[in-house]
Amino acid sequence: MLSKTAEYALRATIYIAQKATEENKLGLEQVAEGIDSPKSFTAKILQMLTQNDRVVSSARGPRGGFYLTGKARKLPVRAILEAVEEENVITKCVLGLKECSEVRPCPMHMQYKAIKKQLRQMFENTSIQQLVEESNKGAFFISNAKTRKKKG
Repeated sequence: MLSKTAEYALRATIYIAQKATEENKLGLEQVAEGIDSPKSFTAKILQMLTQNDRVVSSARGPRGGFYLTGKARKLPVRAILEAVEEENVITKCVLGLKECSEVRPCPMHMQYKAIKKQLRQMFENTSIQQLVEESNKGAFFISNAKTRKKKG
């Protein structure tokens, strides 16, 4: 349902919100490793998320990196989809038809209509901070990487 870009953008934002602060920012490599994403792909996604401080903030220099402001944490999850130009996932036809509507529906239109409404509500009514809090409880995860044992 979601594109890889949207999936990694959601994961990156949650990971940064979990692990970084304005004082202790995360670098690109830390984010990529933390969400089990290729570094170059993560860089592209972070570039979209940081454009005009839409969702993720960044700072350059030796103490630079990525972090979320308190204001950004309150944003709805939909803001992440908008930042990576993937918000159409909650508005477009499930079959990808351009002219699907109530007047001219695709074969799945009526069934998907209710699901689409639920998706839109979920993305609009769930904040980034809510996802962080749920993940921090330990019942959820955001990486496909197997748990690694620390050396030492």
